[in-house]
Amino acid sequence: MANPLAQMIEQISREKHIEPEIIVAAIEDAMVVAARKYYKTEEDLRSKFNTETGHIDIFAVRIVVEQVGDPKHELTLAEARKFNPLAEIGTEILLVKPTEVLGRIAAQTAKQVIMQKVREAERDTIFNEFNGRVGELINCIVKRAEGPDFIVDLGRTEARLPKREQSRLETYNLGERLRVVIRAVERASRGPQVVVSRADPTLVQRLFEMEVPEIYDATVRIRAVAREAGERTKIAVESRDKDVDPVGACVGMKGMRVQSIIRELRGEKIDIIPFNEDTVSFAQKALSPAKVTRVQIVDAEEKRLEVIVEDTQLSLAIGKKGQNVRLASKLIGWGIDIKSEEEKRQEIEEQMSAMTTTATPLKELKGIGPKTLEKMEVQGISSIERLADMSVEQLLEIPGIGEKMVEKIRLAVTAYFEALESGAVAPAEGAVEEPPVAEEEAGAETALVEESMQPVPGADAVEKNEEEPASEVEPAGEEQPAQVPAVKLPEDQP
Repeated sequence: MANPLAQMIEQISREKHIEPEIIVAAIEDAMVVAARKYYKTEEDLRSKFNTETGHIDIFAVRIVVEQVGDPKHELTLAEARKFNPLAEIGTEILLVKPTEVLGRIAAQTAKQVIMQKVREAERDTIFNEFNGRVGELINCIVKRAEGPDFIVDLGRTEARLPKREQSRLETYNLGERLRVVIRAVERASRGPQVVVSRADPTLVQRLFEMEVPEIYDATVRIRAVAREAGERTKIAVESRDKDVDPVGACVGMKGMRVQSIIRELRGEKIDIIPFNEDTVSFAQKALSPAKVTRVQIVDAEEKRLEVIVEDTQLSLAIGKKGQNVRLASKLIGWGIDIKSEEEKRQEIEEQMSAMTTTATPLKELKGIGPKTLEKMEVQGISSIERLADMSVEQLLEIPGIGEKMVEKIRLAVTAYFEALESGAVAPAEGAVEEPPVAEEEAGAETALVEESMQPVPGADAVEKNEEEPASEVEPAGEEQPAQVPAVKLPEDQP
């Protein structure tokens, strides 16, 4: 292409990274629009760029037919053979339209059409290029600020660094060079909008791939990354070679590799954790630097874990504002509930107490009047078990209860629990009742005593009764001895 138009097409193609054929097509469309506006015709116009001369020719298209119905689009066979002797029915005949008559207005119209077509082609090219580079690490220069957002220069186009994609502790100056990752490419009315990020976890992953050769050649793999930009990042790595330590490879000699990444992230803390397929073991490592006592899977379907740590390690495991446990949860993909050993012990004691303790109503306590029971219920004492836990001083504080009543209550509670242990009272019912069998036995013993105490003739009988008094008859129980009724002796007995 030696003509000036062809040279200009090549120059625009290099600058805009657009194929020359797209620019040529845009010029041809622009000339058609300009010619139609000048000639004010409804003819089917077509243009063609002549690569040899560098001129653009405009043609009016006619179709060869037997009988013309529309003279603006059709042509007879006889007329067609004047332009093309080989024309047949259905052949297209191109009639040349002069372009020299096109004036300044037509040229301006063509210029606008060409610029619009080139911009659209450039937008499509940029969108297709950057849409396939999402997640890629690139260098950029801070160009200007638009409110809380920053506009950065990527070379070919500009990108936006929104507030939500900025690191919390970072500040940016105009002209400063940054490393960012391409977050997304969006279509907008003004063209494709490239969104870049400094807060995305992918940025940390790409920086490790650049600094650690073992990650670049896939000997060490990054399995998960959890990040709170500007503060802390947890990254899980594993090695495909048993002779390569994944954590050591990422840290580097004297920490040189990880320190380089920390400087790039403006001092952000990084925890490198060995990946483990076992969720329990992985969770223990993910909560570092805290030391975990044990991990238990609470719900496998809901992915819930319960982690127990020492009392001194609880604050370290949770982290500042819950940051450590939050990042660990993101890293392993499970919900984590952290408890200290003391909290777990209290929880178990409460569960055991709830399972074993049965509240027995006060009305089941025998030997205490209803008014006294009512006074205790007013003070919130609703069960015999609660009453048994109270001290003498606490009972004396209840209005209307004195020392004698306290002693009576203590004896009644003691009798209830002794009956409960002996099986005389069912725990579920919680009632203390006198066994009817004991009453029958007491009645039988009394009858035997009365029979033995009947007067008999003769002194020997009297002496026998004196040697074996009724008090030697054993009562039904040791605590409550059977009361032997008084027996009147015969008058002739001394």
